[in-house]
Amino acid sequence: MSTKRFTHFAEFYPFYLREHSDARCRALHYTGSILVLLCLGFILASGRWTLLWLLPVIGYGFAWVGHFGFEHNKPATFQYPFYSLAADWVMLKDWMTGQLDAKLADALARK
Repeated sequence: MSTKRFTHFAEFYPFYLREHSDARCRALHYTGSILVLLCLGFILASGRWTLLWLLPVIGYGFAWVGHFGFEHNKPATFQYPFYSLAADWVMLKDWMTGQLDAKLADALARK
Protein backbone atom coordinates (compact mmCIF):
# COMPACT_ATOMS: atom_id res chain seq x y z
CA MET A 1 0.00 0.00 0.00
CA SER A 2 1.21 3.43 -0.85
CA THR A 3 2.31 5.84 1.87
CA LYS A 4 1.26 8.77 -0.35
CA ARG A 5 -2.04 10.40 0.61
CA PHE A 6 -4.29 10.88 -2.40
CA THR A 7 -6.51 13.94 -2.41
CA HIS A 8 -7.93 13.65 -5.94
CA PHE A 9 -9.41 10.69 -7.76
CA ALA A 10 -7.38 11.50 -10.89
CA GLU A 11 -4.13 10.85 -9.02
CA PHE A 12 -5.57 7.80 -7.21
CA TYR A 13 -6.77 5.93 -10.30
CA PRO A 14 -3.31 5.18 -11.79
CA PHE A 15 -2.23 3.86 -8.37
CA TYR A 16 -5.41 1.74 -8.27
CA LEU A 17 -4.66 0.31 -11.71
CA ARG A 18 -1.12 -0.61 -10.66
CA GLU A 19 -2.62 -2.47 -7.69
CA HIS A 20 -4.70 -4.45 -10.22
CA SER A 21 -2.01 -5.44 -12.72
CA ASP A 22 -2.93 -9.14 -12.64
CA ALA A 23 -5.64 -9.92 -15.21
CA ARG A 24 -7.13 -12.62 -12.96
CA CYS A 25 -7.62 -10.10 -10.16
CA ARG A 26 -9.31 -7.68 -12.56
CA ALA A 27 -11.52 -10.49 -13.90
CA LEU A 28 -12.67 -11.27 -10.37
CA HIS A 29 -13.44 -7.56 -9.83
CA TYR A 30 -15.51 -7.49 -13.04
CA THR A 31 -17.34 -10.66 -12.05
CA GLY A 32 -18.19 -9.28 -8.62
CA SER A 33 -19.32 -5.91 -10.00
CA ILE A 34 -21.52 -7.47 -12.69
CA LEU A 35 -23.04 -9.88 -10.16
CA VAL A 36 -23.74 -6.92 -7.86
CA LEU A 37 -25.63 -5.20 -10.69
CA LEU A 38 -27.59 -8.36 -11.48
CA CYS A 39 -28.45 -8.92 -7.82
CA LEU A 40 -29.44 -5.28 -7.42
CA GLY A 41 -31.72 -5.60 -10.43
CA PHE A 42 -33.31 -8.70 -8.93
CA ILE A 43 -33.76 -7.01 -5.55
CA LEU A 44 -35.36 -3.94 -7.11
CA ALA A 45 -37.64 -6.02 -9.33
CA SER A 46 -38.68 -8.43 -6.60
CA GLY A 47 -38.79 -6.06 -3.65
CA ARG A 48 -36.71 -8.48 -1.56
CA TRP A 49 -34.93 -5.72 0.35
CA THR A 50 -33.58 -8.15 2.94
CA LEU A 51 -31.12 -9.35 0.28
CA LEU A 52 -29.34 -5.99 0.08
CA TRP A 53 -26.69 -7.27 2.51
CA LEU A 54 -25.50 -9.57 -0.27
CA LEU A 55 -24.25 -6.69 -2.43
CA PRO A 56 -21.09 -5.83 -0.46
CA VAL A 57 -20.42 -9.51 0.27
CA ILE A 58 -20.49 -10.34 -3.43
CA GLY A 59 -18.63 -7.26 -4.61
CA TYR A 60 -15.89 -7.29 -2.00
CA GLY A 61 -15.74 -11.08 -1.82
CA PHE A 62 -14.70 -11.50 -5.45
CA ALA A 63 -12.34 -8.51 -5.29
CA TRP A 64 -10.58 -9.67 -2.14
CA VAL A 65 -10.07 -13.19 -3.50
CA GLY A 66 -8.28 -11.53 -6.43
CA HIS A 67 -6.06 -9.46 -4.16
CA PHE A 68 -5.14 -12.16 -1.69
CA GLY A 69 -4.97 -14.96 -4.28
CA PHE A 70 -3.29 -13.29 -7.24
CA GLU A 71 -2.05 -9.75 -6.54
CA HIS A 72 -0.78 -10.56 -3.04
CA ASN A 73 -1.47 -7.02 -1.91
CA LYS A 74 -3.81 -5.29 0.49
CA PRO A 75 -6.99 -4.00 -1.19
CA ALA A 76 -7.07 -0.22 -1.57
CA THR A 77 -10.53 -0.32 0.04
CA PHE A 78 -8.94 -0.44 3.49
CA GLN A 79 -7.18 2.92 3.06
CA TYR A 80 -9.34 4.64 0.42
CA PRO A 81 -12.87 3.19 0.64
CA PHE A 82 -14.67 5.81 -1.48
CA TYR A 83 -11.99 6.24 -4.14
CA SER A 84 -11.64 2.47 -4.34
CA LEU A 85 -15.37 1.90 -4.80
CA ALA A 86 -15.49 4.54 -7.53
CA ALA A 87 -12.36 3.09 -9.19
CA ASP A 88 -13.95 -0.37 -9.32
CA TRP A 89 -16.72 1.03 -11.50
CA VAL A 90 -14.39 3.19 -13.59
CA MET A 91 -12.13 0.19 -14.21
CA LEU A 92 -15.16 -1.90 -15.26
CA LYS A 93 -16.26 0.91 -17.62
CA ASP A 94 -12.74 1.24 -19.03
CA TRP A 95 -12.58 -2.51 -19.63
CA MET A 96 -16.00 -2.62 -21.28
CA THR A 97 -15.18 0.33 -23.56
CA GLY A 98 -11.73 -0.95 -24.53
CA GLN A 99 -9.86 1.87 -22.80
CA LEU A 100 -8.32 -0.16 -19.99
CA ASP A 101 -5.21 -1.50 -21.75
CA ALA A 102 -3.91 1.99 -22.59
CA LYS A 103 -4.70 3.37 -19.13
CA LEU A 104 -3.09 0.36 -17.44
CA ALA A 105 0.03 0.64 -19.60
CA ASP A 106 0.29 4.34 -18.77
CA ALA A 107 -0.16 3.67 -15.04
CA LEU A 108 2.49 0.93 -15.06
CA ALA A 109 4.90 3.19 -16.95
CA ARG A 110 4.56 5.84 -14.21
CA LYS A 111 5.51 3.37 -11.48
